[in-house]
Amino acid sequence: MKAQHFFVAAATLISVMAIAKGATMTVAEMGSGHGEHKHGTMEVPQGQAIPTVDVVLRKDVKKGWNLEAKVTNFEFAPEKVNQAPEAGEGHAHIFVNGKKITRLYSSWYYLENLEPGENKIKVTLNANNHADWASNGKVIADTAVVNVSEAVNKNQQQ
Repeated sequence: MKAQHFFVAAATLISVMAIAKGATMTVAEMGSGHGEHKHGTMEVPQGQAIPTVDVVLRKDVKKGWNLEAKVTNFEFAPEKVNQAPEAGEGHAHIFVNGKKITRLYSSWYYLENLEPGENKIKVTLNANNHADWASNGKVIADTAVVNVSEAVNKNQQQ
């Protein structure tokens, strides 16, 4: 029983030390794939091409919005989600007005309903373990703003 308590205490101490170290870690440090709920950031390794993302929103002819995440130096790898990170690959996360709505496993996504008023649509590039890819401490992301009028919303919902 005492050995069991020791291992629990050791695991807790290791977790606290990892949290105290801060959210920014290297690929080697995050290699275990743990911590997908507290994603943190991961610096693109030196010598690797820096990925980019450009968010383009197009009003759908019938209803909603078509989001395109144009990426460079990045490959979507949905088959590797929740695995160890590898430079230049992963998936993306979509946020609407600061709230994560889904993961993105390819360049296109359909947004059916947006609230009336200003909507900020943000896409972050994420490693296989969900950490945000970063370059020089800055998360690799792009944001597009869409202003939705009440009239457009009503017309599109019919």
